[in-house]
Amino acid sequence: MGMKTKIALGAVVGIAVIGAMSANSGDGDGDGDGGGKNDGRTSASAGEKSADGAKADGGKADGASDAKPAEDKAVEKASQAEQFKAFVQKNGSPNEKDAVSHVTKVQGADEQNDILDAADVYTDFTGGIMGEGTGPAKLIASAFADWKDSENGLVTIYDAEGELLGNGQF
Repeated sequence: MGMKTKIALGAVVGIAVIGAMSANSGDGDGDGDGGGKNDGRTSASAGEKSADGAKADGGKADGASDAKPAEDKAVEKASQAEQFKAFVQKNGSPNEKDAVSHVTKVQGADEQNDILDAADVYTDFTGGIMGEGTGPAKLIASAFADWKDSENGLVTIYDAEGELLGNGQF
């Protein structure tokens, strides 16, 4: 009878511990309260460092360093299509720039795991695979491969009506 009692008591304690842990993690965003408290301490110490840096540097260095993260946040907030177009405007050939100007939407470019990455690029071309967008679709696929890199990625280009124009690996 002693062994059965120990097992039952262990099960009750285990259930109580699991219940207490789930009650704590249910309050926040799933990460638990510890993550929020940690972030607050990290933010406070980062704020103290920047305040100390501002006093030591006269405030000019921090203003410059704050501008760069703001630019990075602006790029992150831009849609995938805007990010793709900006990359091609900066790095693409004139023909690629012309082809990418027809891009209206990009999906799946931010979700990569190098196992099977699939991205869709939508354009304003019409006519499907026999239409005017087949040639530019290859340029778009090539520019996309320059923008994103994956071990096993496939980009598919569609026209305005959702018909396939072309695809390529990236």
